[in-house]
Amino acid sequence: MFYIVVCFIYKKKAILFLGVQMETNFNKKLGYRIRELREACGLKQGVLADKLNMERSNLTRIENGKQRPNDDNLEKIAQILNVEIKDLFDFGHKKPKDELIDLINIMLNEMSKKEVEYCYKTLQNLKQLK
Repeated sequence: MFYIVVCFIYKKKAILFLGVQMETNFNKKLGYRIRELREACGLKQGVLADKLNMERSNLTRIENGKQRPNDDNLEKIAQILNVEIKDLFDFGHKKPKDELIDLINIMLNEMSKKEVEYCYKTLQNLKQLK
């Protein structure tokens, strides 16, 4: 009986932890998308912050995924960037660097040594093209 209670408490904590992790990932994706759209419009971060009547440090926290904009600011951001609100949540096509690295590592772990060596040589060649 004691073991079941411990498992239940453990699983409950794990679920709460996963909920926090999912929210953090969502905030990062939203912030990354806002930055991407802002840069596509040629707006500096300070200019967008001014138009939102927001401190630049707050916008920095939003774009870094540390803070989520409230509903009013989401509407203002979409309006200023000339997009629909739903476009702010279009995360599918681009991923943050750390997420890409994680996906690449998963793929590399599934490859043979020969395939990994080929990938390494390809990356070396790409780096030399810079």
